[in-house]
Amino acid sequence: METKQFQAESKRLLEMMINSIYSQREVFLRELISNSSDAIDKIYYKALTDDSLTFDKDSYYIKVVPDERNRTLTIKDTGIGMTKEELESNLGVIAKSGSLAFKKENEIKDGHDIIGQFGVGFYAAFMVADIVTVISKAQGSDQAYKWESRGADGYTITPCEKDTVGTDIILKIKENTEDESFDEFLEEYRLKSTIKKYSDFIRYPIKMDVKTRKPKEDAENEHEEIIEEQTINSMVPIWRKNKSELTDEDYEKFYQEKHYGFDKPLKHIHISVDGSIRYNAILYIPENIPFDYYSKEYEKGLELYSNGVLIMNKCADLLPDYFSFVKGMVDSEDLSLNISREMLQHDRQLKLIAKNISKKIKNELQSLMKNEREKYEQFYKSFGRQLKYGVYSDFGTLKETLQDLLMFYSSKEKKLSSLDEYVSRMKDDQKYIYYATGESHERIEKLPQTELVADKGYEILYFTEDIDEFAIKMLMTYKEKEFKSVSSGDLGIENEDEKPSEAEDKENKELFSSMKEILSGKVTDVRISKRLKSHPVCLTADGEVTIKMEKILNSMPDNQNVKANKVLEINSSHEVFQALKNAMENDKDKLTLYTNLLYNQALLIEGLPISDPVEFTNDICKVMV
Repeated sequence: METKQFQAESKRLLEMMINSIYSQREVFLRELISNSSDAIDKIYYKALTDDSLTFDKDSYYIKVVPDERNRTLTIKDTGIGMTKEELESNLGVIAKSGSLAFKKENEIKDGHDIIGQFGVGFYAAFMVADIVTVISKAQGSDQAYKWESRGADGYTITPCEKDTVGTDIILKIKENTEDESFDEFLEEYRLKSTIKKYSDFIRYPIKMDVKTRKPKEDAENEHEEIIEEQTINSMVPIWRKNKSELTDEDYEKFYQEKHYGFDKPLKHIHISVDGSIRYNAILYIPENIPFDYYSKEYEKGLELYSNGVLIMNKCADLLPDYFSFVKGMVDSEDLSLNISREMLQHDRQLKLIAKNISKKIKNELQSLMKNEREKYEQFYKSFGRQLKYGVYSDFGTLKETLQDLLMFYSSKEKKLSSLDEYVSRMKDDQKYIYYATGESHERIEKLPQTELVADKGYEILYFTEDIDEFAIKMLMTYKEKEFKSVSSGDLGIENEDEKPSEAEDKENKELFSSMKEILSGKVTDVRISKRLKSHPVCLTADGEVTIKMEKILNSMPDNQNVKANKVLEINSSHEVFQALKNAMENDKDKLTLYTNLLYNQALLIEGLPISDPVEFTNDICKVMV
């Protein structure tokens, strides 16, 4: 019996296949089952044009048969089978795909699609088998043939006996090594879980003889172990059903079955697109944030299927980072896959799908905000931070996409408000969208800096998360309205008549110059406040870097010692101002004492640490005695 050699290129490809192409050995089963599904598809297509053939779907199936004693795993199908020439052509030349040729010959464009188009997946069997045997009898032929190979050394083809049309692939599973156990590919549970994972939605039954325990008919409370044939795969994917057939419970069940999360999904999105690119998708917006969401261990991505066959468990390219919380799957008939089925050959289609999915998610979130506000606020509590990161990242290139999804706590509404809602409530004379930063809503409400803005009746947005102000700085404007911090040097609402007279200005200039010298290195300026009403003092900032931003940036491991241009503002209507003026005229030591006290007081109000708490407490004692 002559052993035929693989072509030189095929031999190198086979060696690479065995050693490195697939990242997980278990995918060999997915590949062989996909080939079996193709073989049954071919009978279906032949029956469409050949009146002598009938296609009774119940007669077609795939069967997986493990034999632990003989250490073999067999994958049988009742498909079209292969002639001697087809075995030679399809299995003798790696990457020559019979499925692809069949597809071209029959001009298949829609309906059932042929999965295996590259003809290399079959050789994944050598990752787990020492010997691969293929016994096949072609439809319309009386003679069966056996193709057998031990790998890169070559193959043989000989006549054999087979009663029925179809193909049996018999793998002689490798012996265990110190590093790897191959026994798992003969274990019933492992095979069932692998079939469910990768091939659950193959359109034909995948059967196995399974051990089960059943009550004995003639004995109470006794069970016996029996072997029964079971269909392992569900066959009909939920995403190919009409939405009208499905209930919320169906979608929730699918979410749980696929282990997308331990929570209940807040919302599902069922997409069916049949245009320039065809795909189906079921996406979920989770209710709760995963415990590892902001850790390195978290992997974003959707499950990617090609005609019901799982190709990638986490396809990160299908989701932008700002929607990385979305769970679900995509199944496309148009994606062409390369030899590993894990790297997409034509990513143009993938990009089109990803762009469409991102648009659908945004539309769904906007609809949720408008029509199911409570649900949206629940979502935002979990994932609003991620949207803000999206606005801030990539130098704000995505801000137009995400700005309408942002929400912040409103001083007027006492609840979360969108930017659009804020702008719709703005007073006619209001130039800016005002915001204040702080640790909590309660602390922000007490900030001295909010007094003038609130007194004007203007609404203030409360920023309590570290990312908030950075995102807004990147956004810059919303509907042509500029954002303005209540701690900004110029609020744009001060009255001309509030300015001090020339005499007052000269008198104050000397006082503030002395105070600025006392606080040298700590503040860039000391001046009369135009925003304070009842509070004696506050800190504000000139320039783009605010005091809150300074605090956040300098708390980071790689901080650059960024400094805000802090300004100490004094309320000239408060009694402390007169005390400062008296000290300036009569007691310079007291001026130093008062200035340091006021500065430290302003730091405390701002939630900033005092550099020397002992000195601060001693200064308080000096005032008391």
